[in-house]
Amino acid sequence: MEPKDIKNIYLIAICGTGMAALAGLLKKSGYEVTGSDANIYPPMSTLLKDAGIEIFPGYKKENISKNIDLVIVGNAVSKTNEEVQAVLEAGIPYTSFPSALSRFFLEGRKSLVVTGTHGKTTTTSLLSWVLESAQRKPGFMVGGWLKNFDTNHQVPRGEYFVTEGDEYDSAFFDKGPKFLHYRPDASILTSIEFDHADIFSDLDQIKKVFRDYVGLIKPEGVILVKSDDLNIREVIESASCKVETYGFQEGADWQITSYRFESGFGHFSLSHKNQHRGDFQLAMMGRHNVENAAAVAGLCFSLGLTKDEIYKGFQTFKGIKRRQEIAGEKKGIVVIDDFAHHPTAIDLTIDAVKKAYPNQRVWAVFEPRSATSRRKVFEEAFPKSFLKADRVVFAGLFAPEKIKEEERLNVEGVTASIRESGGIADYIPQVNDIVDFIIKNSTSGDVILIMSSGGFGGIHQKILEGL
Repeated sequence: MEPKDIKNIYLIAICGTGMAALAGLLKKSGYEVTGSDANIYPPMSTLLKDAGIEIFPGYKKENISKNIDLVIVGNAVSKTNEEVQAVLEAGIPYTSFPSALSRFFLEGRKSLVVTGTHGKTTTTSLLSWVLESAQRKPGFMVGGWLKNFDTNHQVPRGEYFVTEGDEYDSAFFDKGPKFLHYRPDASILTSIEFDHADIFSDLDQIKKVFRDYVGLIKPEGVILVKSDDLNIREVIESASCKVETYGFQEGADWQITSYRFESGFGHFSLSHKNQHRGDFQLAMMGRHNVENAAAVAGLCFSLGLTKDEIYKGFQTFKGIKRRQEIAGEKKGIVVIDDFAHHPTAIDLTIDAVKKAYPNQRVWAVFEPRSATSRRKVFEEAFPKSFLKADRVVFAGLFAPEKIKEEERLNVEGVTASIRESGGIADYIPQVNDIVDFIIKNSTSGDVILIMSSGGFGGIHQKILEGL
């Protein structure tokens, strides 16, 4: 069935970040869209409501009506789901989220895909905004909330579609990574490390899927890769397209120099093969975000954008919610919300905040919430990643019952290791107890960096209200 023959589309698990974005794209493209989810809460429930999309709470076979032309099944849904069973019994066509995105929005367009273990959301968002700022009218789908657009998706009005390419699996009937569906014409690969311990057994498995992805990029295309990532060097041999490197490292094709952070902006110069291409500024903390920006600049130059267009996009970029976002300030204490949950991302984020707030005490408050951070996988790596913080607080594991006891992260052991290495760390299992502890022990000038891949029990507002 071709997209032109489809009218009614139903999404099972519609409130996932990607699924909600896809639902919004389809609705704005003229399709009748409904869906269901067991977990209906903001911001995705708000996005769907504002788009006029009806959500059915829970999964019930009665929701699957005969007038549905296509069902899109989220990757968190199993074959035993009541609605999935009803779809199979009724013989209604179904597909996965990445396959639907490709089918409805990438056909006939230039597909720009950003992938990698770290920095995908920020880099995809920045690329989308620079193209929009330069009047290229791109479509995009991002796993975060872009402040410039006040949404996480946009229907394309020009030739480009920008996608955050995820290596996670696609659906119960398609265990391949999502990014293998995205037909890349050009790409950015930010990093490769072990992650997603719930579906990958080791780093070699992850390298394999990235090799498969890199091999998909069209020969006439280009991929920009971080210059000092050894895992990328192994994977990139699969590329038949042009490969360019970026980073601070001498010898990078797109080399960053003269970086400094002042007055809320990262300032840097960018050269291409020793030829100066421009001086830029970005309202984001951290060397890692400047590397993300260098990748975006390199790709945009290859697409024909000018230095002035790229500069304007960088200067006016407002960032993404939950990525080093200042949640508020009370009594001289700043509360920052961030999504970091991998040891490398945690280390980079703490380092960026420390340098943005020199001579101030930085607290790192962490909730092990992602499928990988709740497991033992990073038990040895976590302590080192927190040592740049002045004080560390670990919460209890989120939903520990979903992880086998022998596989669970030993949080008390991690905090003990931090203390043994000279850090100050506390294990406080409950959110409200953490809030009380911070309120009693923080002073004016402190920066409270909250890191979690989820809502963390609304801890940010609880701290601000308590202060």
